[in-house]
Amino acid sequence: MLDKVEKAGGLTRESVFQELVDLKKVIEDSRREIGMARPGDIRTKDIPTATDELDAVVEATAQATATIMDACDGIQTAAGELGGDHANRINDEVMKIFEACSFQDITGQRIRKVVRTLTDIEERVGHLISLLGDKAAGTGDNEDKRVGDARLLNGPQLPPQAVSQDEIDKLLAELDGQ
Repeated sequence: MLDKVEKAGGLTRESVFQELVDLKKVIEDSRREIGMARPGDIRTKDIPTATDELDAVVEATAQATATIMDACDGIQTAAGELGGDHANRINDEVMKIFEACSFQDITGQRIRKVVRTLTDIEERVGHLISLLGDKAAGTGDNEDKRVGDARLLNGPQLPPQAVSQDEIDKLLAELDGQ
């Protein structure tokens, strides 16, 4: 085969061999760099955490919007009992609140689109790991590299990990009794 390459391309065996050595080095370097990026952690921890957080944002926003709209319904009912110009003015302002609450549907759709994109990336990273082998997964160290306040800013816990208000009340009652 090398004879055919030499004749067809005017290349020497040494130059073909050197190209193969260089290509092997590029592949090894790429695998190492991919491993350093910790695609295993990206697939199993980072992306799932991000999607869970975004899902929680959508859910919390939907709940808050429902609460706001229910309160507005109550305000409109009370305004109707008042009657007159004040009731009309109150109803006008409540309508502005209803209109402003439409943001929730739009932001929810956008966040769901981001979640779908992250899920697609997660699948592609998994496929890449399967192609490159487990060594490319690169678990790296799991030490939190954030410093200062950034280490503390994790936001509220998601429901499965979150401590319930009843558990907090029980703990405070126990501490109070000591």
